[in-house]
Amino acid sequence: MNLTNYHSHCSFCDGRAPMESFVESAVKAGFTAYGISSHAPLPFPTAWTLLRERVDDYLQEVNRLRGLYGGQIELYAGMEIDYLNEEQHPAILYFQQLSLDYRIGSVHLVYTPEGKIIDTDTSVENFRRLLAEEFRGDLKGLVSAYFLASMHLVEKGGFDFVGHANKIFYNVEQCEPDLTRGKWYQKKLEDLFAFVAEKGLYIEINTKCYPQRGCFFPCLEDWKWLKRWKIPVVVNSDTHFPELVNAGRREALQALLENGFRTVAEFHGGEWQEVPISL
Repeated sequence: MNLTNYHSHCSFCDGRAPMESFVESAVKAGFTAYGISSHAPLPFPTAWTLLRERVDDYLQEVNRLRGLYGGQIELYAGMEIDYLNEEQHPAILYFQQLSLDYRIGSVHLVYTPEGKIIDTDTSVENFRRLLAEEFRGDLKGLVSAYFLASMHLVEKGGFDFVGHANKIFYNVEQCEPDLTRGKWYQKKLEDLFAFVAEKGLYIEINTKCYPQRGCFFPCLEDWKWLKRWKIPVVVNSDTHFPELVNAGRREALQALLENGFRTVAEFHGGEWQEVPISL
């Protein structure tokens, strides 16, 4: 039943429990492979990223858990790495030299017109506040900054799959519902997914918000681009709670089948492979 997950967090970043608790939940649920992917260190302090001085501890904990659970599940060390600018992205030497099995490339942060860094992955209320205060209500300007960062992320490379592509759409729809359906926004999406395909990257079907909001990232409407360019997909829960390691996975697999997808990418034995979808 494609019981794998390669996007998860733990108390080394903003996850709500120790790493072992997530592994225990994955084993209990019958997962065959599970990857830990804490938010990578940024060049400034945050409440949600792994500290650089704790990276060695993080990797050692993955190895310790491999020793304890290796007979029951494949465990992998990953990291979710943000594109921020030319000096901070997945392809820089620091991240490439880490002993990671795979890397996720994501965009959460964008620059305002005044050069301030803001987080777009936030509550609707805070998104509206940031839009008003930092972009003077210019929603197209904020969206453009997000897609520009996403294109730079793909251009730089250094990672295996794109994390929660177009996650900004949910907050944008709460501000201006028609924008995401319009030609301007759809051209941004078309360009991004075409570039992902050109670079030979995978796309994550992120199920984190399915239990509360009933949506995936990228959303169902975006999957037409994945089909057009035959982009391989990886189904992940992006969980921050041990009890949610399996949340939304079956629904995502069912939706993939209904939309003409027949395989998903899974990481086994240290390499990516296409596996038939089985429910």
